[in-house]
Amino acid sequence: MSLSTIFARALVPVALVAAPVAAVHAAKSSDLALVKSHLSGVDSMTANFVQTDSKGRSLSGTLQLKRPGRIRFQYGKGVNVLLVADGRKLTFIDYDVGQKSSWDLNKTPLGILLSSNPDLDRIARIVSSEDPNVVVVRAMDPSHNEYGKLILAFIRQGGAPGGLMLYGWTAVDAQGKQTIVKLSNQRYNAAVPSSAFTYAEPKRKAR
Repeated sequence: MSLSTIFARALVPVALVAAPVAAVHAAKSSDLALVKSHLSGVDSMTANFVQTDSKGRSLSGTLQLKRPGRIRFQYGKGVNVLLVADGRKLTFIDYDVGQKSSWDLNKTPLGILLSSNPDLDRIARIVSSEDPNVVVVRAMDPSHNEYGKLILAFIRQGGAPGGLMLYGWTAVDAQGKQTIVKLSNQRYNAAVPSSAFTYAEPKRKAR
């Protein structure tokens, strides 16, 4: 089975059949502990990504992440847009039209992934997966449904932080629109310069 197939199936909640309730709870508690260990063990990450929006349109590029609060989606050749978080704001820049939009990072689903110490016991739940090598966690702030939610998929892999490799996520905004991100060529705790999370201001186009 390909990783993409695993990922697609992992994001669909599947009931565990004929498993004792106590065992299921213990497994979920253990997996959440692994997710905590993974997040606490990752200061930075670089990867390639493929992003698919709710209309099925896909873009690819490279990603740089540095906790707390910083991420950069650098899209491929010919795509003149940028998505970057600088620790406080998540900003989308469209250089073709000369516009940008910014949001408080902690009020977006990505704020959960980029937090230095997310309260997973309060905001996260393990979602059952039909593949034992896949760990899926759904995270959302129960006090702020308007911030959206993040569904993270991990592959069990020895040597990765916490024994898990982040394979991707689905971000769901307050309007229910989904954006799926799949990762490849992940590298953990490599040096990422702070300059990666800056950007050139767009030039407003004359009408």
